[in-house]
Amino acid sequence: MLVLCVNAGWALFAQQPPQPPEGFVPAANLPGQEQLPAAPLVITAYSVVWLLVFGYLWSIWRRIARVERDLADVSRRISAESRR
Repeated sequence: MLVLCVNAGWALFAQQPPQPPEGFVPAANLPGQEQLPAAPLVITAYSVVWLLVFGYLWSIWRRIARVERDLADVSRRISAESRR
């Protein structure tokens, strides 16, 4: 049953593309093609890239702050040990 459903599903997607017309046909007489608007895709792509860049910079900022805290802690420990 599963094989029959999968094969039937493939048949729906395996349609032949429309054949181009023979000879010269004016552009006004050509059938319309499906097109996606570019602006929303470009805006989405740039938004994702900027979010990734800011996330990476925030991650670096947090790691540097943690290293600075650790260095300050080690410095305090060393100065406390040297006083003994």
